[in-house]
Amino acid sequence: MPLSTRPRAVVFDVNETLSDTTALRRRLDGLGAPAGAVHSRFLPSVLRDGFARTFAGEPAPFRRVAEDVLRADLGARGVREHLDRDVDAAVEFALGAFGEFTVHPDVPAGVRRLHGAGLDLVAFTNGSAHECESLLERAGLREDFSHVLSVEEAGPWKPHPDAYAHVLRVCGLAAGEALFTAVHPWDLDGAARAGFPTAWLDRDGRPYPSASPAPSLVATGVDALAEAVLAAPAR
Repeated sequence: MPLSTRPRAVVFDVNETLSDTTALRRRLDGLGAPAGAVHSRFLPSVLRDGFARTFAGEPAPFRRVAEDVLRADLGARGVREHLDRDVDAAVEFALGAFGEFTVHPDVPAGVRRLHGAGLDLVAFTNGSAHECESLLERAGLREDFSHVLSVEEAGPWKPHPDAYAHVLRVCGLAAGEALFTAVHPWDLDGAARAGFPTAWLDRDGRPYPSASPAPSLVATGVDALAEAVLAAPAR
């Protein structure tokens, strides 16, 4: 369904929405670990544990949760015996992949087109703002974003409503003025319940969960998202 009105801003989730995480698998391969299984579990497990800490009322930093997840996976029987170093050193080496993440191929052209058309662009992550800044710098896109925000300043992780309220407060936006964009339906569900129109980046052609509010827009990448957003009537 096309947008009825062009938004003032586009708010992007970061991990997997903008970033390609295959560098983590390469590092896990380099450790001698069964990289496929560990890599496929990594982000879902970090999110699960981060959500649980938020729900319990004591959110923890992304890095701390990620370290605990990898320490458990890499220290398990049948895995640690294959590592080329001790578990703590392996965790540190694996998480160095965040400094090597690249953006998906569809991201640069789409971001530049949206910015060039005068939309405010915001990156909002459950992870580290510093790592997001570095990702965008490596891609040559940092200047296209007016804000790079993390739940570390907000307190609770997305999809808690206070996380989305933090973005609106910092950026001086009303929820209806900003299109929240992510690959994760759970993130879009939280944003929709906070009043945002939402855009789903469906790079894999998957069905959208029927229990969640339908996204306002579906696109196959950020380049296609830009096309659809700029086709909408200006405010």
